[in-house]
Amino acid sequence: MSRRPRKRLSRNGEPRYTAYYWDVKGEERSAGTFATKGAAKAASMEAEVDAARGRVGDRARGRMKFQRYVEDSWLPNHVMEYTTREGYTCAIYKHILPEFGKMRMIDIHPGHVREWIAKLQDTTNLKAKSIKIYKSILSAIFTTAFNDQIIYLHPCRGVKTPPAPRKPLEVITPEQFDGIYQALPHADAQLLVETDIESGLRWGELTELRVKDLNFDSHILTISRTVVEIDPKLHPEGKRFIVKEYPKPQKWRRFKLSTQIVKKLKSHRDAKGLKRNDLLFSMHNLEIPSSTLPLAPNPYDLGMTLPNSKGLQYRHGTISAYNAGPCRCEHCRAAYAFYRAKRRAEGKDSPRVPRVPRTDEDGHIPDDWFRRWAWYPAVAAANLETGVRIHDLRHAHASWLVAGGANLQVVKERLGHGSIATTEQYLHTLPTADETAITAFANIRTRSAAQ
Repeated sequence: MSRRPRKRLSRNGEPRYTAYYWDVKGEERSAGTFATKGAAKAASMEAEVDAARGRVGDRARGRMKFQRYVEDSWLPNHVMEYTTREGYTCAIYKHILPEFGKMRMIDIHPGHVREWIAKLQDTTNLKAKSIKIYKSILSAIFTTAFNDQIIYLHPCRGVKTPPAPRKPLEVITPEQFDGIYQALPHADAQLLVETDIESGLRWGELTELRVKDLNFDSHILTISRTVVEIDPKLHPEGKRFIVKEYPKPQKWRRFKLSTQIVKKLKSHRDAKGLKRNDLLFSMHNLEIPSSTLPLAPNPYDLGMTLPNSKGLQYRHGTISAYNAGPCRCEHCRAAYAFYRAKRRAEGKDSPRVPRVPRTDEDGHIPDDWFRRWAWYPAVAAANLETGVRIHDLRHAHASWLVAGGANLQVVKERLGHGSIATTEQYLHTLPTADETAITAFANIRTRSAAQ
């Protein structure tokens, strides 16, 4: 039963009425404070009806601002991986809070979400895939609020995002890989990349490999850990690397390596004097040149920046975008770094001591540093597009296995895929994959002429 409203005076001396009701536990709760006694009584009755329907949430929580709910409740308590938390946090502060942060939770409706999606399309030049990801983050926030009965309407239900067509997977050929391999700076980098193509490991699994993970007699490799690199602000100890005691998807796996790569890894172990618990590939044992020149990004592949204070836009990956944009995305920062490094190399700026990438003294190799120091220059030297990534070696490994006749289930277990459908995407990815089908068709097509 709802309680009678209680009268109190505001700071201005005007009467205000607080509505109360009994929840399902028999505890007295507030349903809000109103200017009139009638409005307070109506709120009490509405709260009573909601409680009778099983809506036991605290109505006051629904009136909190979206930003407060995200910062005080959702982000601290939502269970997710470290890298997921980093990506979610960045997306929330950059694309979600500016739109919904000042709104009350109960005031956000599907129409607001649709307007937000349309705004992302029209003003940010975001790809459809990115918009879909940001909407899924917003939906996850509201799903938690809905399950906790903070809100009774899920604003993202039924709201669609622009279609994001799935592009066919392009896989590098053995010939293209050999070109990249030969252009790598030295033998240590070559061995790391060759191990990647031979095993299909993810970068975090590859750079967390330790001597004890490989049985040099049976050639069996055990994948039981992975390392992730995150913003030190999100690290519990303020560091950069976290070793997780399980790989993706939370399951150990074992598979066999070829004899030739095991021999190379054994020689590498002996030459470096590595012990059982040492990393196979470490910044401590990696030969780093005294100076490196980063690879300049191609601005014509990167799109335009957001309008600056004067409404002007510039191409990403240019000095103009960095200085006048002012844009601090990875492409614009890379262009500025290339510009400064080039001037120092030409003697136009005062030289400085080369910066060694931070590793927290644990030896793990930062992926961004390795890409700029070794991978991108090798891809460019091999006359391939800069879009070829280190992760594409994993795709190549799977594709080559399938094209060579390996069983799909074996490939699935080897790569640690959660579903066979993920493995099936590697069917017919090499340029020569359909030649047998074309030959078979031609044999039937020309059969009458041969008679």
